[in-house]
Amino acid sequence: MIFRPVLFLLSVLSLSGAAFGQDRPIFDAHIHYSHDAVLTVPPEQAVKILRDAGVRKALVSSSDDNGTQLLKAAAPDIIVPALRPYARRGAIGTWMNDLSVIGYLEKNLATNHYEAIGEFHAFGDDIKTPVLQRLIVLARERNLLLHHHGDRAALDLIFETWPDARVLWAHSGFVDPANVVDALNTYPRLWADLAYRSDMATRGKIDPDWRAAFETHPDRFMVGTDTFAPERWYYVGPHAAFSREWIDTLPDDIADNIAFANAERMLKTK
Repeated sequence: MIFRPVLFLLSVLSLSGAAFGQDRPIFDAHIHYSHDAVLTVPPEQAVKILRDAGVRKALVSSSDDNGTQLLKAAAPDIIVPALRPYARRGAIGTWMNDLSVIGYLEKNLATNHYEAIGEFHAFGDDIKTPVLQRLIVLARERNLLLHHHGDRAALDLIFETWPDARVLWAHSGFVDPANVVDALNTYPRLWADLAYRSDMATRGKIDPDWRAAFETHPDRFMVGTDTFAPERWYYVGPHAAFSREWIDTLPDDIADNIAFANAERMLKTK
């Protein structure tokens, strides 16, 4: 299912919060509120979008961290803060070789409270760089969740470096359900978000392979919008509606898990 930006806006403008269908609350495990989003969607408006969508909690990170702190101040009951290692957007492919990132992480971790580090992009041997190795040490010292966007090779190296890590695999690695299940089988402290994916369901019907994955690991999947650009904020409500549509076809216990309970338990796991 593909939602075009114009349709996002029309959905937000034409539907009330109630129309999104809020019978089942949502924990959105993949939200960004970066410096450009702060200018386009002020904190009060962003909070209203979340509340109107029936989002009970949201794991939020931003480039720079100021957006996360502004949103947390505006809605401390909703926002679960994560520290992204990017001072500005556009550092996705270079940050792991920028030693100044270490100081940025250390300063923010000493100043503010976080539940996670990430979302961070790292592939293969990126995990071996001094920046990534220090990031993992900082997370281990504070027992923080790692929200990782990358391939299986990098995922393996994270757990090799820190076997007891808690890792949320962004976008379920953008791999097929069988490979996601294999990773979840291998690592009991790995969870997978479904952000920026729509291959799980078409017209409200769940793909059989994904259904099998959800039934195999009913306690490890969660939804997320991925507001990587300001205009994506206008998709939070329609995405919550899309998620409920297919989640509601699952047994209630699995549906509740994917909608909100898995994310809540993940954060409580130590």
